[in-house]
Formats: sequence, structure tokens, C-alpha cells
Amino acid sequence: MKSRDLPLIDFQLDGRPAQALEGETILQAARRSGLDIPHLCYKDGLRPDGNCRACVVEIDGERTLAPSCCRAVTPGMKVQATSERARKSQAMVVEMLLADLPEAGYKWNDAVGQPQGQHGELSLWADRLDVQPRPALTALRREQPAADMSHPAMAVNLDACIQCNRCVRACREEQVNDVIGYAMRGSHSKIVFDLDDPMGDSTCVACGECVQACPTGALMPKSQVGSQVVDRKVDSVCPFCGVGCLITYNVKDEHIVSVDGRDGPANHGRLCVKGRFGFDYVHHDQRLTKPLIRKPGVPKDDGEAPRPSHWSEVFREASWEEALEFAAGKLRTLRDGHGPKSLAGFGSAKGSNEEAYLFQKLVRTGFQSNNVDHCTRLCHASSVAALLEGVGSGAVSNPVNDVAHAELVMVIGSNPTANHPVAATWMKNAAKNGTKIVLADPRVTDLGRHAWRVMQFKPDTDVAMLNALIHTVIEEGLADESFVRERADNFEALRQNVKAYSPEAMAPICGIPAQTLREVARAFAKAKGAMILWGMGVSQHVHGTDNVRCLIALSTVTGQIGRPGTGLHPLRGQNNVQGASDAGLIPMMFPNYQRVDDAGVHRWFEDFWGTRLDATPGYTVVEIMHKALADDSDPHKIRGMYVMGENPAMSDPDLNHARHALASLEHLVVQDIFMTETAWLADVVLPASAWPEKTGTVSNTDRMVQLGRRALTPPGDAKPDLWIIQEIARRMGLTWDYAGDECGVAAVYEEMRQAMHAAISGISWERLQRESSVTYPCLSEDDPGQPIVFADSFPTADGRVKLVPADIIPAAERPDADYPFVLITGRQLEHWHTGSMTRRATVLDAIEPLATASMNGADMESMQLAPGDVITVRSRRGEVAIHLRRDDGTPSGAVFIPFAYYEAAANQLTNAALDPFGKIPEFKYCAVRILRGGTPKPAAGYGTGAG
Repeated sequence: MKSRDLPLIDFQLDGRPAQALEGETILQAARRSGLDIPHLCYKDGLRPDGNCRACVVEIDGERTLAPSCCRAVTPGMKVQATSERARKSQAMVVEMLLADLPEAGYKWNDAVGQPQGQHGELSLWADRLDVQPRPALTALRREQPAADMSHPAMAVNLDACIQCNRCVRACREEQVNDVIGYAMRGSHSKIVFDLDDPMGDSTCVACGECVQACPTGALMPKSQVGSQVVDRKVDSVCPFCGVGCLITYNVKDEHIVSVDGRDGPANHGRLCVKGRFGFDYVHHDQRLTKPLIRKPGVPKDDGEAPRPSHWSEVFREASWEEALEFAAGKLRTLRDGHGPKSLAGFGSAKGSNEEAYLFQKLVRTGFQSNNVDHCTRLCHASSVAALLEGVGSGAVSNPVNDVAHAELVMVIGSNPTANHPVAATWMKNAAKNGTKIVLADPRVTDLGRHAWRVMQFKPDTDVAMLNALIHTVIEEGLADESFVRERADNFEALRQNVKAYSPEAMAPICGIPAQTLREVARAFAKAKGAMILWGMGVSQHVHGTDNVRCLIALSTVTGQIGRPGTGLHPLRGQNNVQGASDAGLIPMMFPNYQRVDDAGVHRWFEDFWGTRLDATPGYTVVEIMHKALADDSDPHKIRGMYVMGENPAMSDPDLNHARHALASLEHLVVQDIFMTETAWLADVVLPASAWPEKTGTVSNTDRMVQLGRRALTPPGDAKPDLWIIQEIARRMGLTWDYAGDECGVAAVYEEMRQAMHAAISGISWERLQRESSVTYPCLSEDDPGQPIVFADSFPTADGRVKLVPADIIPAAERPDADYPFVLITGRQLEHWHTGSMTRRATVLDAIEPLATASMNGADMESMQLAPGDVITVRSRRGEVAIHLRRDDGTPSGAVFIPFAYYEAAANQLTNAALDPFGKIPEFKYCAVRILRGGTPKPAAGYGTGAG
């Protein structure tokens, strides 16, 4: 219910009539009326605690003063917030707290709207109440504890602590990390981390929620120790995972000095370690600042490790005019000499919607083929394929924080506490409020301790386990018959198919007891609302599309879709993988998932763009790599590529093959912010803009189109990506004209809005500037957006779900006597994607500088291995030497390796076998051998942290 719909309560505030919303506290109602009552332990978003007593007010008829932060307004209540008695008590609290803190100088800076004093909000209220601590009180000042500087990101100065407990509530109740506590009694009471450990030695995951909650600077980012005054604050969106947290950059002397969480619909002020502390990569001294051209005679060695600081041994600097003409001229020559199919483009899910839209338009109209793709091919292509086939839309049905309305939430093939940490907080909050979390994964991750049931199934047995759940629902009469009858097709084929998949028959295959399978199926079917969230553990298999078909079937036969707390949600891994896909950065779809081989759609885009277009789907990421190594006689041999912000030399499967393909190209143009592994193999490198250096939109995993604003200017001669794309297009013979600020971003957006009118026609650029975030589908200016879809029908031809039965298809490569272990790859909390950004962020690299492989203790003991030992992991495609970490959540017979480290690149080992529908590689499963010992390669040398 919106606040304007709540009943109003009449009361008196300082002798004047006032109104409060039902359930609103005195402090909240007063603030809406324009009166800000002093407060310190209260913070929006945190549970009111009422312990500091700075917010006390008089209430007519009551003997004692009442804390306004946790006292609800009642009809006819008479409140005095600024009476002499109330003000005297408020001032006394502030004075006593201030007297106990050191060097209590303060001054409020109206120019920037910030406390300039030493003690933040406490200084603010002291200034407003005109309070100076008396010498008699400062003489009683406590013995000040020593500062704790053990954490790479945060400084702990408990001499400034007023024990308001905001940090405790932020850590334990909001983020549910359970690290910060309040210990001891009386004058010895204090804030502690775990068992009174130094913060750097504790289990802190560095989300920084405590820093954002602290009112005095007792906990603060190390990057902003000292004066808190900044030159400007710029609102934007987090550049990392797909949750899409809204943030504010704090800029001083043209450097980002800190990041605050903003009250956006996806995060409500919350952030994770990457979002809060992973910002200084933009200032790294390895930023590309000049266009570079490969020196004559310098070969492309695909086995050579990049040396970003020694680029001058391979490349020479060039002017923009020379670099652009060389980049586009050679692409143009290849297109004209060998045909449009000889070129391909890889766009980026790390950039804006406008960049993705223009890039795919450039490939389709300038290169004249549909050979354009991006990293969605490597993460959720199979999810999108199954969703488009089954429900007619590749996007999520419900937002992540809808878990608050669910009775049961199944999280499968995803590690949200590492990959989507803020989304994980909503799941943990829901669990604390009674929602049943079912964690289904070969690895037992941190979410397991909040789960009602953990189903640690054997790797590669997703279909067996899910079909057993569907079998139980149908066999036990738990299916929602009316929903299936009215809104689903092909149910009978599904029912017949799962007859052979009883829990008793599947238990030996998937490793989950039949009783547990039946218990979970019953709970899912009977729940008032049941929701499924999944990650790449579901999608990155040769049977990834079948895995998702089973999830669609489970939600459909139980009627768990189209309502709050229900639905299907593939968690997106990059900040704009949803938006880049929506904008058409995929080879078989124009913007908004309109097939290139649909005659009507094809004609529409030819008219819209005013040019002839290729009517056949292009090649995908992995297929393009194969075509780059095709024989010269192949008319579709890829000879030239334009790569914007992607790093296939780290992200593709079977990296030795991928790197060889990139090195074999006649012409490779790379547009990026660093000398990545891919850029090292380029013929020309174009220095681009990082996310804080551009204005544009991104679309998060919840289908929210969100606006980010430029906070910085690109360094040196680096240029905005939009400008570079348009300059390449002009030299490819296109006559584009996007006028306006920030390289015409608003004009590009408005054109994209027309191409995607069936989804975002109601989201104008002006509306985004006003609201920052709007959920699609949104079809008119007064449409608030639709967070929950499929309430009445599905966007399929007949409005019904198409159920597609799935059978067990084994992985393309199974363990055997020579390669007895299974390799599982993925991300980790501190690093993201290929590490090109996060490993250049000082804090993130300091926390997690070393590549490690994880095994469980029993396997380590059987192989006489200990944590910290070096092992060599070998597959049929390559090997890496890597240090070992114990993780008992990793199943027996498996090893987990994150893919962010060049010196131990997991994708050197992975199998390029493809799902036949989604064309996604099988990253999550291949056979490996583990050998004791080996020589790890030196760290990549980015010059941050211990790495």
C-alpha cells in the first residue's frame, strides 16, 4: 500500500494541528511536517531502538519524556517537541555524549550540507542546539580506546563511539552478517567484532553498512579519514552485479573518495564490499589514456602474459584520427573484400543501454551482419531461451525483494551472498521473518545457514532432482488444476514424462533422499507464495535450457507465478546484462527480443533504420571463435573483430583455443579502460570511459531502467564510449546524428525507446532524470511500471505457458580414471567477472589478492593436502597451478575455482561444449585431475594490495 493510501491520524505538534500516517512515529510525522527532532540512535531503514534519548518529547498527560523515534502517534495526541523541558533534555544528552569524545570541535557547513566537525551527526545536533560541553563534564572524559586500523577498508575509532547500536542493527538485522555485537556491562561496555577481534581479523565481509550507519565517524572508510567535506555528490548506479544498487559518489579533487548507498528500489541504501569500496579502479595508473597501435613486426603471442605497465614494448601511441581511421578502415576493407560475415562485434554488459543499442546497430547496419554478441551468451543464454519459449519473456517475473512476500524461496545454482550480496540480504531478512529458504546446489554456500532445507545434489543432476519434485506435485494431487487448465499447454506430455522420475528412483542419481524431495515438493506446492531464484549453476550446462524448462514447469504446475511472492527470477551477473540483451546485443534478436528472421520484424527495423539488414541470425561468442580459426575457404570465416568492454581472452571457455582465435584475426579493435588480456592481442586499442565517467541508463535484474550520471571526466585523451562508437560508425559509412550533451545520450535513448516501445515506451529520458529508476514494462507516462508480471496472461502467442518436458542429458565430459574430479567455476565476493576492474581496486585486491582453489576437508585429507598447499588442476585442455583453500561446502570429488585470476585462469580448463538451444558453454562441469605441487604463475601485477 502506498503511503498516500494510508489513513491519516490527527494530532497536535507544538500547539499546531498535524497529521500522521497510520503506524508512523512522532519523529517521522514531525519530519514530514517540517520539524526535525534531534536524534542519534535512529536512522531511516533501521529498527528504532530508543536508546540515546536525544529525541525525547513531551506528551500531554504523561509524566516522563518519551523517545519520539519509537513512539507511534495516536489520535488526539498532544506533543511538545520544542518545549523548554524537551529542549533541555535533548541538549543535555548531546552535551554529555559530546563531552565524552575527544577534540569535540565542530561546525556545520551549509554550503555543502554536511557536518564539517569531527563527530558527524553529533556535531550537527550540537551546532543546531547551540551546545558546548562544560569543562566539568569534559574532565570526566573516559579513557580513550586505541584506534583499530587492521581492516583494509575501514578505520575503527571507538573513541568517537556513542554506543547508539546503529552499527549492530545494520550488521545483524539489515545485512544479517552477525559480526558486530555489543559486549561487556556498565562503563566497560563496547562495540566488538566477533569475539572482540580486530576488525581485520574478524568474519566481516566489508559491506560497510556499519560505516554508513555510524553517526559519529567511529566507523568510517579509510579513504575519507579527516574532513568529510567533498566537492560534489553525484548520483549513479553501482557498476558491478545485476542487483542495480543506487549509489552516490563523493568526489573531492576530481577523485572519488567514498561511495554511499542511495535509497533505490533494489537496495534501499544497502551496498556490498564491491559497491562501497571497489571504486578506485577508475584512478588506477594503468588506465588507458592514449589510442595505441601495435608496432610493426610485433607478433601476437597468445601464450604471453599481458604486461599492462609495459605496453610500449608492443604498442605505440597514436592520435585519435589515426587510430580511428586505422581501426575502421581495416574493418571496412575486410567487409568489402570478404563480405559482411567476415566481421563480428562483442559488446559489453558493463556499459550503458545506449552504448549497447548503438553498438548492435553499428554491427547490423555498418558491418551488415548479425554477428554481434556479449557475455549473456556465457551466463544466462539458456535461461533466456527457455523463458522465451515457455513464458514469452526472457526477463524476471518478480523482483528479488519480493521474497519478503513469499512463504518459500528456492535458491538453486546460485551463491547470492557472494555474487548478489544485497539481494542475499533480502533473502536473509525473509528467513528471519519465517520464510522457508530451500538451497539447492552442489556447493553448500553461506546462505545454507539460513536455509530451512539444503539439497546438496550431485553436480550435473539438476533435471533428475527437479523432475522428481514435479513428479511428486502431480502424483500427490498437489498441482493447481485450475491454473494449469486455464493458463498452460502441454501438461499431459509433462505428466507422462515425469512418471518415471519418482523421488525414490531419482534419489540415487541426484543424491537427495526421496523423503526430502517429497517434503520440499509438498512445501513448494502448498505455500501461499513460492519463488525460484537461480544463477549460472543452472544455466551453464549443455542441459541448461532443460534445467530452466523444469523450473518453469515446477512454478506452473503449482500455480506459483503471477502473484506477489511467487515467480521465476534468473539472477543477472553483470550490472547491465539485462539491459544489453534488451537493447539487442545478441545475434538472433533485434531490440526487445524480436527475431531477426521474423519477416515483419525485419521489415520494421529496415524502415526504422533506413537500410537493408541481414535476415539470418549471426554467430554467437563461442561460434565466432571457431569461425576465426576456420579455413580461408570458409565464406563465413571471421577475419576482423571490434570488441567493446569485453574480455573474451579471460571469459571464454577453453581459453587456449579462444586466445589463439583472437591472435589469429587479421584485425582486432579493442575499446576498453585497461590493457586487458584481450587488448594485449589487439591491433588497435581505443581508450574508453569507465562507468563513473559517463551518463547513461542500465537495466537491473529486476527490470528496472536506472539512470547513472557522470561524476568524473575520462583521464588523458580517453573518450566516452558513445563518442567512439559514433566515430567508428561514421568511418564505416554511416550517417548518424545524435545531438545533445554527453555525446547525445538522450537522443540515443529516445531512439532506443522507439525500438523497444512494447516495453519502455512510458519511460522517457525526462522521467528518468526525475525518478532515477522505473520498472518495465511501462507503456505510458502515468504507468508506474509493473514489478510483477504474468498476473492474467503470458506474452506468448496464445497467452499460455508452454510446458516442455525434459529428460536427463549427461554433461559433455564425465569424470573417469584419468580425470576423476569435477571442476566447478564461479565468482567470489570480492572479485567480479574477469577481474580487470576489481583486481585494480585497492581494497578488494587487499582482501582477496591470491587465486585459490577450494576443496572439502575429506578430499584434502585423503590426498594429504593442507590449506595453503599448491596443487595443479589439469583438464584435457590446460592446467593451472594454484593455492588450496579448505571449503567443506564443496562436494566430495569436486574442486571450485573462481575465474577472475589471469595467473590461474579457470577457463583454461573448461569445456566449450554448447547447450544446443541457448548456445551457452558448459562452464560448470568438466573432468579434471588434481596433482600435488606445481609452480603458480606470478600475480598479474596490477599494483594493488598484496597481489
